[in-house]
Amino acid sequence: MKLTQRLSLKLRLTLLFLVLSLTAWFAASVVAWQQTSHKLDKLFDTQQMLFAKRLLTMDLDEIHAPQRMREIPKKARHGRLDDDALAFAIYSPDGRMLLNDGENGRDIPYHYRREGFDNGQLKDDNDEWRFLWLTAPDGKYRVVVGQEREYRQEMALDIVSSQLMPWMVALPVMLLLLIVLLSRELKPLKNLAKTLRSRSPDATDKLPTGGVPTEVRPLLDALNHLFTRTQEMMSRERRFTSDAAHELRSPLTALKVHTDVAQLSQDDPQLQANALAQLHAGIDRASRLVDQLLTLSRLDSLENLDDVETLPMADVLQSAVMDCYHPAQQAGIDVRLHVNAPQTTHTGQQLLLSLLVRNLLDNAVRYSPRGSVVNVTLDAHSFTVRDNGPGIAPDALARLGERFYRPPGQTETGSGLGLSIVKRIAALHGMQVSLGNAPEGGCEVKVSW
Repeated sequence: MKLTQRLSLKLRLTLLFLVLSLTAWFAASVVAWQQTSHKLDKLFDTQQMLFAKRLLTMDLDEIHAPQRMREIPKKARHGRLDDDALAFAIYSPDGRMLLNDGENGRDIPYHYRREGFDNGQLKDDNDEWRFLWLTAPDGKYRVVVGQEREYRQEMALDIVSSQLMPWMVALPVMLLLLIVLLSRELKPLKNLAKTLRSRSPDATDKLPTGGVPTEVRPLLDALNHLFTRTQEMMSRERRFTSDAAHELRSPLTALKVHTDVAQLSQDDPQLQANALAQLHAGIDRASRLVDQLLTLSRLDSLENLDDVETLPMADVLQSAVMDCYHPAQQAGIDVRLHVNAPQTTHTGQQLLLSLLVRNLLDNAVRYSPRGSVVNVTLDAHSFTVRDNGPGIAPDALARLGERFYRPPGQTETGSGLGLSIVKRIAALHGMQVSLGNAPEGGCEVKVSW
């Protein structure tokens, strides 16, 4: 396995083609040999039968002493003559040889009760022969026609060799053509490798798919998709770095100013206490900003949710209300939960859905005047968070949810990321967020699914 992995694709394909070709050639040779041998056996058996019947039609009554056929002069021979192609002998019923072919026929042993085809050997010879024994209709003569087995096998081998040898000659040519064609077909992959080696790490253009084999195109599509996701991740990281640098500049500058004031006002305890209080508030604001930036960055990197479960929305809302109840009481705001559909459930991550509700409640508490009421209402396919504050201007309402956008005239500290986090979590859970002013006053946020 390790050796095959080290070899190039072109070499592996060439070796595979060679192995398959040789295997197919060997299998075809075996099949051709068996079929040719079977056909030749039938042909030569038929030839022996016809020759034996022709001998039986001769007038053999004048033959009384053993005779043999005269040898054909060499000048009268045309072509090649195989002495083992056919041999014959004619016997009397008592086993006397009356006539033979003058060569191998005189060495054929006589069998009294043999009739039909039989395998045997000549006298003083170990080669296998195939004999045909026939008896004349009047029973006066017995004819035997023989043929050497090796003759048939050589004939079959010659036929098979003549059919398969051209393929052996053509195999090197086919291998050469295969190497040339593979080099040509794999050239787009080599060009692709060169493109990847010279590609800049921050390149955003897609790899060209023209001229690439169909089997490789899914790989290119996957690479292009990977490059797109990598570019999106890099853009998110750059945006996060830019946002963090921009938004943390003011809190850090304020922290430095408050620290300097606290150090310079050692003779004025009241001024120093005020500077330390402002320093503490600035640290809280910076910590909240960093937490929101990190949360939003993690949410942006998510495409699908893992470890989801079916959650009762009433429990999610009640848990979020309990978490913010104490800060709301300190701010003089009452938070009320109304459950109109207690059986409502939704599939998602409990941590993220709780974060969504807490951000909505935190915004409602932070931007509502003291003594107001925040109502959380759960229906069959939605829940709403409504306060009875002054509401939001229509032009500012259209921009709510943009990152770092805060409506003008706000006195509360904030970064403008709360609603961005809410919208991102809602999108991951297949929810829609709509913002508006309630008819009876205040801002209303509705999350539906």
